Amino acid sequence: MKRSAPNCFNVIHDSTASRRYPSNGFRAFASACTSTVLGVGWRPDPSRPFEGNPVPEATPIRGESTVGQLFSRIPRGLILVFAALVLLLLAGSVIAPSSVSRGALLGMLPFAAVLAIAGLGQTLVVQQGGIDLSVPGAISVTIVISTHQANGQDSRLFPALMMALGVVIVAGLINGFLISRRGLNPIIATLGMNALLYAVVLGLSGGIPRGTTALAAKIAGRLTFGIPNSVYFAVAATVLVTVISKKTVAGRRFEAVGANPTAARAAGLRAKRHGMAAYVWAMILYWLAGALLAGILSQPTAYQGDAYLLSSVAAVVLGGTSLLGGKGYPIATVLSAVFLAQLGQFVLALGVSTAIRTLVEAAALAVGVGLHTIDWTAVRKRLFRTDSQVEPSVVHTGA
Repeated sequence: MKRSAPNCFNVIHDSTASRRYPSNGFRAFASACTSTVLGVGWRPDPSRPFEGNPVPEATPIRGESTVGQLFSRIPRGLILVFAALVLLLLAGSVIAPSSVSRGALLGMLPFAAVLAIAGLGQTLVVQQGGIDLSVPGAISVTIVISTHQANGQDSRLFPALMMALGVVIVAGLINGFLISRRGLNPIIATLGMNALLYAVVLGLSGGIPRGTTALAAKIAGRLTFGIPNSVYFAVAATVLVTVISKKTVAGRRFEAVGANPTAARAAGLRAKRHGMAAYVWAMILYWLAGALLAGILSQPTAYQGDAYLLSSVAAVVLGGTSLLGGKGYPIATVLSAVFLAQLGQFVLALGVSTAIRTLVEAAALAVGVGLHTIDWTAVRKRLFRTDSQVEPSVVHTGA
C-alpha cells in the first residue's frame, strides 16, 4: 500500500515522527508543510517566478576572494620554492650573469635532475615518518657496479645495471624490515646500511675510479631537442610518483599511513608494509639517480654519492613535506632540487670558497624551514579577504 504524503498538522502530533523522518523536529515539520502546501512532487519553474511572493536575493558570504581560493589549492611549499627560484634567477642575471647563461644552465640541469630523482626517493621515506641516510651508498654502489662491471663495454652495461638494481633492492628490503618490522631507529638503520654499501663500493673498486661506457654517456649525457636527457628521466619519475601518490587509492593509503599509522592500522591498513615499500621504492629511485650520474660524468669517483646525503633531505624540507610524515609534494621537491643546484651555480660564479658556499646553502635551508613555520593561511586570508558584503534583501516581483 502506498504511503500518503505527510501532513504538516498531523506531524506535530505524531510521536513517531522522529523515527520516520531522519531530519526530525523542525526540519520534519517544515518538510511536511512544504508537501502539504505545494503538493507531492512539485518542482518550481525557473522561468516563472512566484507572483506576489518574495524572492530572496543571493547574499554573498564574507570570505576569501577568487585569487585567495586559487592560492589555497596550491601547496605552500610549491609557491615558496617557485618564488625563491625566480628571485635567484633574477639575482643571478644582475649580480652574476654567467650563472644564468645557456652553457651554465645546461651544465646545471643534469645534476639538478639527479638531485631531483634522489629527492623523490627521500620524499617517499619522509612521508612515512622516516629518513634515509643510505642515499650516498646507494648512488655510489650503482656507479661503481655499472662502471667496473661493464668495464667500458656497452654490451655489459645492462647486466651491470641489473646487478646494481638487485643490490639496492636488497638494501631497501633490509632497511624496511629493520625500521618497520623491528622498530629500529631510521637514522641508525640507514646509516649502518650506508656503511655496508660503501664496503661493497670499496671491495669492488678499491677506491679507484673507472670510466663510463659510451652507451651510458649517450643515454644520460647527451642533449635531445636542446635539453639534457637526464631531465627527461627526472620529469618521467616526477610524473610517475605524483600520479601514483595523488591520483590512486594506493597513493592515498600511503599518505594516510604516514600521517597517522595508528589510525591507519585501526582502519585495516597494513602500515608496516607501506613502510617497507617506501624504502624499497626509494632505493630504486637512488639507483636511477646513480645510473644517470655514471653516464653524466666521464670518470665518476667511488664517493660520488656523498654530495646527495644532506641535499636530498634539504630538497624534501624546502618542498614543504613534513618530517613527521603524511602528505608529500613531489613537484615541490623537484623545484627545490633545481633551486639548490642553481644556488650552487650562483655561488660558484661569484668565485667564493667552498666553505662560504656551504654556509650560503645552509642559510638558504634555514630560511626555507623558517618560512614553512609561518601560518600562511592567516596571511592569505588577510591579503585576499573581500571586505564588501551585500546585506540580505527581499525583492518583490509582483503585487
